[in-house]
Amino acid sequence: MKKSMLLLLSLAAVLAIPAVAQQNPPTNPPSDQPAAQTAPAQTPDQQAQPSATATGQEPLKYERHEGFWGKLNPFARKKYVNRQLDPVRGRVNELDELTAKNSKMISDVDSRATEGIRGAMGKANEADQHAVEAGNRATQAEQTAQSANTRITGVEQTVSKLDQYQTVTQAEIRFRPGQASLSKNAKEALDQMAATLKNQKGYILEVQGFSPGSGSAAISNSRDMAQMVVRYLVLNHEIPVYRIYTVGMGNAPVPAEDGKLRHTRGGRVEVSLLKNSLGEGSSPSAAATPGAMASK
Repeated sequence: MKKSMLLLLSLAAVLAIPAVAQQNPPTNPPSDQPAAQTAPAQTPDQQAQPSATATGQEPLKYERHEGFWGKLNPFARKKYVNRQLDPVRGRVNELDELTAKNSKMISDVDSRATEGIRGAMGKANEADQHAVEAGNRATQAEQTAQSANTRITGVEQTVSKLDQYQTVTQAEIRFRPGQASLSKNAKEALDQMAATLKNQKGYILEVQGFSPGSGSAAISNSRDMAQMVVRYLVLNHEIPVYRIYTVGMGNAPVPAEDGKLRHTRGGRVEVSLLKNSLGEGSSPSAAATPGAMASK
C-alpha cells in the first residue's frame, strides 16, 4: 500500500512540472542554447540599409520564447502560434489597404488620362472639320474669283468694242429727180432691213443722202431725202431715233467701182446697218443683200 502511494505521488510530481513551466516560461533563453539560435552579426552594408518597409513600419522580428516545454515538445502550441501570427495578419491587412489605395489612385489617374485623351481627340476632330470647311470655302472662293475674273475680262473686251462698229449690210434707195417720196420698192427694201432688227442690240443705222446739183440746194435736197427714210423706219418699224444717224451729203463725190471719186447723177440715200460686240451674237436672219438697190 505504501509503495502504491509513493508511485502516485511521483507520477503527480512529474505531471506538475510541465504545467508550471507553461505558466511561467523563462524570458531569457537558457545558457546552454545553441549558438546557432543567436542573431547573426550584421555587416556594414546591412546596417546602412533602411529598416522601414513599404507600410512605413519596422520589419517584423521573429521572437522565439519556447520555454522549457517548447524544447521538450517539438510541436508548436496554439497560443504561441497566434502570438507570432497576429503581427503578420496586421501587416497583411495594412498591405491590402495600401494596395487598394494604390489601385484606386491608379484607376483615378487612368480615368483622368482617358478623359483627357478623349477630349484631345474630340478637339482634334473638330479642328480637322474646321480645316476641311476652310479648305472648301477657299476652293469656292477661288472658283468665284476665277469666274469673276472671266466675266471681268469679257466685260472689258465688250466695252473695248462698244465703239467699234462694223458694216453688216447696206441698202441704196434711189429717188427720181424732183421727188422726195418713197416708192414701193424702196419701202420693201427698208421693211426687209428693219425686220432683222427686232429685239436686236448694239446696232446703229447710218443714213446718208446724196443729191445732184451744187451748193446749199443740193445739201438741203439730200437731207430731205434722208429724213424721209428715217421717218419711215421710225413710224412703221419703231426703230429708236437714237440709233439712227442722218446726214445730208449734197453732191459730195463718192468712190466708184473703179476706185475713182465721182459725183452722183441722181438723188439717192444709202442706209448702212452697223453692229458692235453687243450685236455679234445675233446675226440677221433675213438681212438685205449688201449693195441692194431700190429705185423709185
